[in-house]
Amino acid sequence: MGERFGGYQNEIYLHGLGGTKPPFTTDPTRLAESARAVLSPEAYGYVAGGAGSGATMDANRAAFDKWKLVPRMLTDATARTTSATVLGSELPAPVLLAPVGVQSIVHPDAELATARAAAALGLPMILSTAASRTIEEVAEASGDGPRWFQLYWPADSDVTASILTRAKKAGYTTLVVTLDTWTLAWRPRDLDSAYLPFLRGEGLATPLSDPAFRALLDKAPEDDMPSAILRWVSLFTGTDHSWDQLPFLREHWDGPIVLKGIQHVDDARRAVDAGMDGLVVSNHGGRQVDGAIGSLEALPPIVTAVGDRIEVLFDSGVRTGADILKALALGAKAVLVGRPWVYGLGHAGEDGVRHVLRSLLADLDISLALTGHHSIAELGPESLQRS
Repeated sequence: MGERFGGYQNEIYLHGLGGTKPPFTTDPTRLAESARAVLSPEAYGYVAGGAGSGATMDANRAAFDKWKLVPRMLTDATARTTSATVLGSELPAPVLLAPVGVQSIVHPDAELATARAAAALGLPMILSTAASRTIEEVAEASGDGPRWFQLYWPADSDVTASILTRAKKAGYTTLVVTLDTWTLAWRPRDLDSAYLPFLRGEGLATPLSDPAFRALLDKAPEDDMPSAILRWVSLFTGTDHSWDQLPFLREHWDGPIVLKGIQHVDDARRAVDAGMDGLVVSNHGGRQVDGAIGSLEALPPIVTAVGDRIEVLFDSGVRTGADILKALALGAKAVLVGRPWVYGLGHAGEDGVRHVLRSLLADLDISLALTGHHSIAELGPESLQRS
């Protein structure tokens, strides 16, 4: 098992003997720079940008830098495993593909390419409500691969119920409800380009294929697309929900429900009280609130408060294998990764996503070994030192 992911390193070196190099960088700190050269300015700005000054994106990375790994020696870590159990499912690694919408602006194969790459590695893909391909199309592309569904909670109950019914029927096992994006943040990169992909018909596959949404329209989208787009935007943004509405989701979803966007301990406690199965400590990769705390700063107190009663996952700022080890050592059951594989998608579609994920998993596997651990379960606060 130890070579399952780490072996990608040897594969790259061996291919180098024949003159073949990786399709693009294996360095996660250079992915954004290299993707900028292949994406349109608008698409790159949409993916790479954040709220306001970008201070929260910087804080996410700074939070990781405050923690240092402390390697141990002579632990016989030759045989090891990266596998983990997350919400009752055994995964080859505690890594999930974060929900990312409008992937068609990055690559024409969009979510279909991402689904195939994730399935090939046995990692769950979390499909965004704002996808460019339908729930059913992505499920077909996933095949037997694990898949979760992320809900941007519409303001219409019938539409919400219809979307959840479709996702469950298509084999999505876990519902991830994003709480922090009920209205769009102030995002200067997109504003300076006057670019919102939804208004251009991108990322609307879910509503345009949904019977409950189509029933709200005076004309079919095929006959009046501008009106359909504006109707969806009015349901998709601008309406906040409340804790007492969570039972509605439970009525329409019989699998695990995870709340994404938790940063405050009291909200974590409320998630437990509401009977949720998991939560994701996340600030949406710095895309929603400028000047917020780094997501990793929020993780330890939340784990301390509720980690024995609910599964705590982590998101925002994960770039390297070391980042994953740090989040796991601080109590996360798994991490969500977003921008890196999106850049890979922009580079080379399915192959690009697979290359980024294999690189990340190899880094995780090798770093786990070189810090002296046999398994993910051995990681804990004692594996780290705060600088």
